[in-house]
Order: sequence, then C-alpha cells, then structure tokens
Amino acid sequence: MVRTTLVVTMAVLGAAALAHLVRYALLIVNRSRLLNPWVAGGVTWIGVVLSVIAMFMVVASAVVLTNWLIGRRAAAYAYRGQPDPRSLWSLRAGCLVPVVNLAWAPVFVIELAGVEERFTWLRRPIAVWWLVWVASTTVSVFSIATSFATEAQAIANNTVTTTVAYLLALAAVLLAMKVFDGFERQPVEKPSKRWVIVPDAAVNTEVRRDTERENAAAVESEGQNPAA
Repeated sequence: MVRTTLVVTMAVLGAAALAHLVRYALLIVNRSRLLNPWVAGGVTWIGVVLSVIAMFMVVASAVVLTNWLIGRRAAAYAYRGQPDPRSLWSLRAGCLVPVVNLAWAPVFVIELAGVEERFTWLRRPIAVWWLVWVASTTVSVFSIATSFATEAQAIANNTVTTTVAYLLALAAVLLAMKVFDGFERQPVEKPSKRWVIVPDAAVNTEVRRDTERENAAAVESEGQNPAA
C-alpha cells in the first residue's frame, strides 16, 4: 500500500513536471508565432488537472507514510517492552501539519531508527531526504507566491519554477521511499547488528599453553651444560 502510493505519486509528479515543461516550450514558441487556441488551452488545462492530482497524491502519500510510521514505532517500542514516548496526536500533527512536519517528521524517523538500531545505516538516507524535502517545500512556496503574475516573462519564469518544484518533490518522494525500504528490509524483531569475528576462548587458551611450553623448553635448553 505504501510503496504503491509512493510510486503513483512519483508518476503524477513527473507527468506534472513534463506538462509544465511543454507549456514553457509553447510560451517560447508563442513569442514568434501565434498558437492554436485549442493547443494552448489544452496544455494549460492538462497542467492544471495534473497539478490538482499531484497535490492530492502528495497528501495521500503523507497520510500513508504517517500511518506506517505510527504503526512501526508502536511495534518497535512494544518489542522492547516500552511505550512510544510520543503521543498519537503529536505524531500526526508533526507529520501532517505543513512546515511543522519539516522539523518534526524526520526527528520521529530518527527516533525509530535509533530504537531499531538502524541509525548507523540510515543516517545518510534520512539526512539527504530531509534536505531535499526542505528544498522542495521552499521552491514550491516560491512557485505558489509567483503564480499570480500576468506579464509574459513572469509567467514563463513561474512555469520554470513550478517545473523545478515538481522535480524536487519527485526526488523527495523517491528518497522517502528509500528510507521506507531501509526499514522494511528487516522486521522489527530483527534489528541490524554488525557481527565481529571473535576468537574462541578455548583456542586462545590452547595457543597460550603451547607458547608457555615452548618458552619453558627454551629456558631448559639454555640452562644445560654444553660439555655434559
């Protein structure tokens, strides 16, 4: 369910970015020649429809990821005989409230990685996802703020910004799925551990005894009289 939702979201975001890229190309063409109104209108409305669907899918992805995170945290803490230190409402608010989730959702994921002993392996994926998510949100806000422009050049600039925003959003969802897969590779009851080869104590004892015998034999041979 989670992976399917994320894949569909990435597909819609990619389609929305492509639609805005085509729109930008038509804006360039329109500077030198008139466009067919059906073509111009069709491209514009396709972009609008894909933008609405993309917004819906981003919200759906946030909801399913939040539900997964809550369930995973509950299972992880329960396996260790502890209650989740975060309340249900704080988890949902920290993951679903815009802007607030930029600060708190990654913290909740880091806590989960810590309790499952996976943070060493997931530190980099979580950090990269966090940074790209912040960049995506920043560009998206700027795109919305400049979307009311009426001048031709301003409209073209906003189209480019919107295209970049969709591509960054796609990258953020892809990185979120990588973090998700990092947890799902192993169940909660099998935390990641780094196994180190330790010599057997019995082998060490036997080696120590052999060394002591060799040293004793060497001492005895040195103590003998050569003329005897």
